Amino acid sequence: MPDGYLELSNVQVGFAVALILINATISITLRLGLERRLLIAAARTVAQLVLVGLVLDRVFAWQSWYAVGSLALVMTWIAGVSAVRRTERRHPGIWIDSILAVWVSAWLISGVALAAASGGGQAWYHPQYSIPVIGLVLGNTLNGVSLGLNRLGDELSSGRERVESLLALGATRWEAARGPIREASRTGMIPMINAMMVVGIVSLPGMMTGQLLAGIRPAEAVKYQIVIMFLVASATALGTVGVVLLTYRRLFNAEHQFLHRRIQHAAENL
Repeated sequence: MPDGYLELSNVQVGFAVALILINATISITLRLGLERRLLIAAARTVAQLVLVGLVLDRVFAWQSWYAVGSLALVMTWIAGVSAVRRTERRHPGIWIDSILAVWVSAWLISGVALAAASGGGQAWYHPQYSIPVIGLVLGNTLNGVSLGLNRLGDELSSGRERVESLLALGATRWEAARGPIREASRTGMIPMINAMMVVGIVSLPGMMTGQLLAGIRPAEAVKYQIVIMFLVASATALGTVGVVLLTYRRLFNAEHQFLHRRIQHAAENL
């Protein structure tokens, strides 16, 4: 381990876990009704992180491309599914569109980064680099995809009359849907832009914080974080625009008709 690295004991981790009681107390005091969700979220957090730790131990020990590739495929599928589960309005094919948008954008950008790293003598599938990069890119991309999908559904549903009026007046499907597409793409990209505006000033990103805690020199940690921020921003933009355009093709046919009946409301899942 790097010099200066502080290894946490199980007692210290348990103390941090117990801090969730603060959230529970606030929920009970204000009658927010979030106690059950907090309990489930806390349990899932611990279980998921412990499980991924065990899996990564094996992947790091194998040092093989098929182990890294298999794990990346599972992560991609979960990211695509999670993006849809956060949306309130869905349509036929939304699951495929989400997984496809996340997969293409995240793997393309991560592939470019890992290919560049392999030029320095490091194999692209080295789990120490490939898994964190893919994980960070996927996590942020799914947020953009989810926000874009949700906003596009809202815009098209609430603005149905306007869209259909434009089509009735002779507008093409692109001209009628251009406004909602623009708003959905903007919504998916803004959180990443906001994060870039204040990074290093208001907050230190997770990757940089982890490296600092591990004893890495601040100057080196900054370099890695700069690379990650731009990788994430690029993948988020590609994923958001990609899923918005795929949805547009699902909801407007070649005869320039708005297939509004395909949009269905779905209750938010935990």
